[in-house]
Amino acid sequence: MEDNPRIAHLQDLWKADRATKLVNMVTLYRIVTFPVLLLLIFLDRFDIFQWMLVASFLTDAADGHLARRYKVSSVLGSRLDSLGDDLTLLAAILGLAVYQPGFLREQWWTILVLLILFFIQIGISIAKYGKMTSFHTYFAKLATVFQGFFLCSIFLFGGPAMWLYYLTVIVTAIELAEEIIMVILLRAWKTNVHGLYWLVKEKMHHYSRHEVRPGNQSEHQ
Repeated sequence: MEDNPRIAHLQDLWKADRATKLVNMVTLYRIVTFPVLLLLIFLDRFDIFQWMLVASFLTDAADGHLARRYKVSSVLGSRLDSLGDDLTLLAAILGLAVYQPGFLREQWWTILVLLILFFIQIGISIAKYGKMTSFHTYFAKLATVFQGFFLCSIFLFGGPAMWLYYLTVIVTAIELAEEIIMVILLRAWKTNVHGLYWLVKEKMHHYSRHEVRPGNQSEHQ
């Protein structure tokens, strides 16, 4: 499903249909909630923080479901969704740093690996496209699910489940590596690319259609 280019800025929502407004409002919840989550961390109110964090992760699943149900896709929605995901993850990590500082000290090397991959992906994207990616790959969605389950479980159950953490790290690392390769392969900025497999498949199909066969050459001569 291609993004609607006519809905590219917040002011465009005023002229959008109800379904588009609904989906983007659900996505906006994660962005608007971010400063509230930061305030709750500062006030040491993790009893409220944990449930608002769960709600933020749930809205990520909700807006995706609503977008598919109503067949809504827009440039603005893709950008807001990526921003909402990043802000929710950042709030969760900041909360983790305050709530479980010992865990971060123990796992600094795995976090460093993910951060390096993340900044490589961002750096290449900005250098090539002038902005961050918004692919929304299947692996990105899977990584978000694992991240949400793990981070919420820490606050809800009082400690990390290490098997879930390492599984989350592996899935996230694969997702970031996939996006790095996709940025290298894609000449122009593009949203809603399912993944590397589909990108390569599309490129092979494109090349096969434009390939000049020997038989065709003889017909033109």
